[in-house]
Amino acid sequence: MNRTALCARTAVGLLLLLFLQPALAVIETYEFEQESLRERYGVLTAELRCPKCQNQNIADSNAPIAQDLRKQLYEQLHAGSSDEEIVEYMVSRYGEFVMYRPRLNQVTLVLWLAPVILLALALWVLLSSLRRRTGVDTPVSLTAAEQAKLDAIVADSGASNVATDDAATNSTATNNSGSNNATLKGTSND
Repeated sequence: MNRTALCARTAVGLLLLLFLQPALAVIETYEFEQESLRERYGVLTAELRCPKCQNQNIADSNAPIAQDLRKQLYEQLHAGSSDEEIVEYMVSRYGEFVMYRPRLNQVTLVLWLAPVILLALALWVLLSSLRRRTGVDTPVSLTAAEQAKLDAIVADSGASNVATDDAATNSTATNNSGSNNATLKGTSND
């Protein structure tokens, strides 16, 4: 056998090992005496979060801690523990974080109320910005004394505006006629 053939066989063998490695992984299989235990196992592994992976439940995680949790869950189910007892054990050992849907209590109250509070705050900001944009203001009611004073100011400013407008019209007419006369005089001299 020549050297190139040996190298080619070795390379193919290494590639096969590389690609077949996931097939060699250990798949956990648990035997359940009753179908109800298998269903409870499936529900609980879907509801419990892997402490290492953070965004995976223990059913989907391949982390060693998730494997340990699945084993503990299996053992507790066979020991006759209820779902509540199993969840309480996991929470006491790993904290509320191990649950995808934490219970409502003083510690998790902010977690449950935060979305509602943020939604209300966003609606308030939206409505207040729309109100400012449309220029809708709440009317201000004046007292009788303030209304009388306002009426007096408006009446005085209206009378002075009429007088000012008359004076401006007269001065414009005078200026225009004077400039016309100057234009006429300028043309008559020629």
